[in-house]
Amino acid sequence: MQILGIDVGGTGIKAAVVETADGELLSERVRIETPRPATPAAIGKALQSLVKQMEWSGPIGMGFPAAIQHGIARTAANIDKSFIGLPLERFFSEQTGCAVHVANDADVAGMAEMCFGAGRNVRGVVLIITIGTGLGTALFTDGRLLPNTELGHIFLDNGIEAERYAAESVRVAKKLKWKEWGHRFDHYLAAMEGLFWPDLIVLGGGVSKKLEKFAPMITIQTPVVAAGFLNQAGIVGAALYAESKIREET
Repeated sequence: MQILGIDVGGTGIKAAVVETADGELLSERVRIETPRPATPAAIGKALQSLVKQMEWSGPIGMGFPAAIQHGIARTAANIDKSFIGLPLERFFSEQTGCAVHVANDADVAGMAEMCFGAGRNVRGVVLIITIGTGLGTALFTDGRLLPNTELGHIFLDNGIEAERYAAESVRVAKKLKWKEWGHRFDHYLAAMEGLFWPDLIVLGGGVSKKLEKFAPMITIQTPVVAAGFLNQAGIVGAALYAESKIREET
């Protein structure tokens, strides 16, 4: 099945047409800036433009930076708070003129990694962490997802919220060297290991391409690897999520 996968992030919106049979991108990846402020109207208009630019009229899968319960946004960490309580699928379907299926951005990135990427055929507990404007998480046990974990919002033992301490946006804003930031991120990983004792941790987001720069600072015993899809996991996973919902409906 060919589906347009869209990954809505705090700083950028990325999209490509995906072949769900193997996760291959069938089009060039398109990226536009996330509007500021990231209100429903502004993001809706941006998505209208994106869909028109890609000349797309079929189904859309979307990863969105919020905890989503029965299609309704319950949180809004890196987007405008006016999204809270909004029925996302109905809203974005109306905005784009396409059937849109929406799930948490880290959850769909995790789906891609568990299906075709670094988590494929891994049993036990797998934690996917997407590193960007915030810290997104997806937690799987024997391939089954526990949705909306939002573990980037835990408070570390230093009293600071994890994503305000160790997200990529923090590294950039504070102009931290990889070694400095790596120690911060290892602090977060140690907290995750102590809470969940995963068998594997998979790192996604743009920073995953730079793993070699901060890997020496990682001290936990859990294996830590880069996502197989790197920064494209959200696009691929969004398409896979949409496919699963379409098959449920039929």
